[in-house]
Amino acid sequence: MRLYLYILLSFLSICLLNSTFAQSRVWFDHPAKQWEEALPIGNGRLGAMVYGGVEEEELQFNEETLWTDGPRNYNKKGASKYLQNIRDLLDRGRQQEAEALAMREFMGLKSESEDPSAWLGKIGRIREQEHGPFAFAFDDSKWPSIAVPHYEGWESQGLEGLDGAVWFRYEFNLSKKELTELWSLDLNKIRTNDYTYINGKLVGQSKGDETRRLYQIPKGLLKEGRNSIAIQVINLEGKGGVAGYKDTKQSIGLKSSTGKLISLNGEWKYYIQDPNSPKIGSYQASYQPFGTLNLQFDHKEAKRYSRILDMDKGEVRVNYDAHGIHYKRTYFASYPNNFIGLRLQADQKGKITFRLSLNTKHQRAKLDHMMDSSIGMEVWVKNGSMRGTAFVKLKLKGGRVFYEGNDLVVKQADEVQIYLTASTNFKSYRELNDQYATIALDRSKNLWKSDFDKLYQIHQKDYQNLYHRFAIELYDSSQLDTIPTDRRLRRAVMLDDPGLLALYVQYARYLQIAASRTGSQPMNLQGIWNSSLEPSWGSKYTTNINLEMNYWPTEVLNLSELQDPLFQMIQDLHVAGAETAKEYYAARGWVLHHNTDLWRGTAPINNSNHGIWPTGGAWLVRHLWEHYLYTQDLHFLKEYYPIIKDATLFFKDFLVKDKVTGWLVSSPSNSPENGGLVKGPTMDHQIIRSLFDIFNQSSKILDSDNLLRDSISNMRNQIAPNQIGQYGQLQEWLVDMDDPQNKHRHVSHLWGLFPGNEINLIGTPQLVEAAKRSLVLRGDEGTGWSLAWKINFWARLKDAQHAYHMVKMLLRPADNGGGSYPNLFDAHPPFQIDGNFGGASGIVEMLLQSHTDGIELLPALPSEIGTGKVQGIKARGAFQINMEWKDGQLLGVTVESLSGEDLHLRYQNHEVKIQTKKGKSYAFDKELKLKK
Repeated sequence: MRLYLYILLSFLSICLLNSTFAQSRVWFDHPAKQWEEALPIGNGRLGAMVYGGVEEEELQFNEETLWTDGPRNYNKKGASKYLQNIRDLLDRGRQQEAEALAMREFMGLKSESEDPSAWLGKIGRIREQEHGPFAFAFDDSKWPSIAVPHYEGWESQGLEGLDGAVWFRYEFNLSKKELTELWSLDLNKIRTNDYTYINGKLVGQSKGDETRRLYQIPKGLLKEGRNSIAIQVINLEGKGGVAGYKDTKQSIGLKSSTGKLISLNGEWKYYIQDPNSPKIGSYQASYQPFGTLNLQFDHKEAKRYSRILDMDKGEVRVNYDAHGIHYKRTYFASYPNNFIGLRLQADQKGKITFRLSLNTKHQRAKLDHMMDSSIGMEVWVKNGSMRGTAFVKLKLKGGRVFYEGNDLVVKQADEVQIYLTASTNFKSYRELNDQYATIALDRSKNLWKSDFDKLYQIHQKDYQNLYHRFAIELYDSSQLDTIPTDRRLRRAVMLDDPGLLALYVQYARYLQIAASRTGSQPMNLQGIWNSSLEPSWGSKYTTNINLEMNYWPTEVLNLSELQDPLFQMIQDLHVAGAETAKEYYAARGWVLHHNTDLWRGTAPINNSNHGIWPTGGAWLVRHLWEHYLYTQDLHFLKEYYPIIKDATLFFKDFLVKDKVTGWLVSSPSNSPENGGLVKGPTMDHQIIRSLFDIFNQSSKILDSDNLLRDSISNMRNQIAPNQIGQYGQLQEWLVDMDDPQNKHRHVSHLWGLFPGNEINLIGTPQLVEAAKRSLVLRGDEGTGWSLAWKINFWARLKDAQHAYHMVKMLLRPADNGGGSYPNLFDAHPPFQIDGNFGGASGIVEMLLQSHTDGIELLPALPSEIGTGKVQGIKARGAFQINMEWKDGQLLGVTVESLSGEDLHLRYQNHEVKIQTKKGKSYAFDKELKLKK
């Protein structure tokens, strides 16, 4: 009877959840097998991924300020003396020479390095041995195995944090007939240096992870039957190993003169010769994982399992039955109290038994047995200044807890409450705090005195205050929320699922609330979630689109204050970028290139063919202006006006007159990350015009700098204009050299269409057609964030069905391409969170636009989402809107004026203009007639 009542109540609760929160959960009927299936929680400072294992649970967690490196100066003194030479070379069409000069003299400074010569000599002596690991008859039977190739580095195969020298060995067989052919060895990429042997003989050696490894095998070296390949891989920094091809359909292997391929993909033997390589400097720092909280339970199998991210409550729940007992776990990340909470419950007393451990991937770490129910862990980031400390505290109802080795063991508890806190020695981008650990411990002890239930309620109130401001429903006749999200994602490839679009928008809002809060760092390439010591692109801040895309939907989705971390970063960059402007361009103001990090590096990095791009700061100014447009907050505009002005002053000094056209152009620069170092990329000019317009408008509003405004207005009109090229396309560069076959993921020259607004259907119809032609030539395919950007483009073009087609592409399962992982994380691949926010921005751009003449309702509504409603959506001019539509037609709309601005509303061929009063709401019917 008891079991029957439990099943009935479970069924009723599921039905209630489906009817009330149909677009408010991401859920699975099984534990996560990989990180991209785990469910995220966060509070802006702490982030964690919940796997939900039955026998073994893993909670992988991050703290936002745990990065490599430390405070330092990124700028090369006197780089500006090479600026004119670089410009002259570009003027003469000598791009490669300009890039070479810039690479030598115009890049940022790397962090501290050690001379690797002695170490390379030491690890090289093994190659001089007669029977070394390269020898044909070498015995590697005791070596472990690893999957080869591994494009994302050996780190992805478990060798986290490894830099050094590693040997790989593999055996293959050839027939007598196959020996008559000529063979080459194709390994494609190796990270980073290699010495490659066949049957004990060196067949090739190369340096650099961009060098293709295609080695000819001398005739007579191969044997009938068994053959061996051995590779010494030397990796001083970053990802390591035999990378092979990014496209996993392409194998590394032996290639014959007749086109035959013998694949070498598989399990190879490996031996770590020396993991202690010298310190090698990097241009910028990388975001780091902190650790994992592991729980090991006394049951292995479960029935009626569910793992749910409940976005309405801001928590993850795991439910299952084992041995006739119902178990429930609840996970949440509290912003007000800065901790991660975990509650373990059972429907019978004394049934919670488990072992808890605290672990980390960092090589140097220390565990502390603080008391009978607490563990402390301190970690040191390799070759850097950063330290972090985490504390875990358990509170029990019933049962007992004790230490067993380094683990805490809980026996026969009724309920267990777990507090997880973490902090680092980060104080600001310019200094560290040596006393942080004592402060962190005191804060944690004060937290532990608080009632867990009360802390949970405080979290709920704080979270729901943000989440409940906005609601969206896109109707469908089926109850697809009953399908686990991973299966729902695959189903949506063939069948339309309007509710999945609504879920995706709300998921983006959840991720922003979890990753970007006042006082935290802004969201990086992975938001706040990262499990790798060598994350792709350092999981830092790429400012030639990715950082900005993270915040595209923040205002429209009614989460305005979540941009505070970005605005604080802009304040820091204003200071840091002033030195870069001076040292590299002898210019006033401030500048930011295509990346920054925790330590606010602003100098060019990586490579001169894409790292010298000076308009990152100008793009970020656009976010300041958009915040003002959405809020009409004059105090905010006054506060940030000096940053706007200084960004403008930089480009007043930076722009140069092109000798051929007479236009003002941006030089040197690039069109991210395409075409190398050039003068006059279209994107730059669109961004700079936008910056100049923002300065002119804000200075007028504040009645400041009238003479400067006149000068900037004059310069703006001299900047190289948008041009239409030979294929009818919008030109990407100053000269018409666009390749119609180029399918590059960046579509930078359409910045003026979105997120800018100078290319629009009302004012520039010819440029709109050219932009559309560029989109068609570039193609629909792309990485996850690129797909998301294209949704916004097509929405601005009011091509509803093409925009919807791009949404479908973004929401397809990520099978070695752009799309979405099972937990709805965006796939570059690998994971990048920008696509989640860019996709949400594109979906709401289909429903409402306010970037040109007033507010337009349902401007790009596809038939597949023809019925729905949205509440709490924001528009420029400080308006908050509720609207409903059915069968593709507006039913009605209510507009709340938050600042008393004039309202201009458009829908199809209907239009209304009225004066409004602050705080008053206005209701309109389907023809935009004002209701009395």
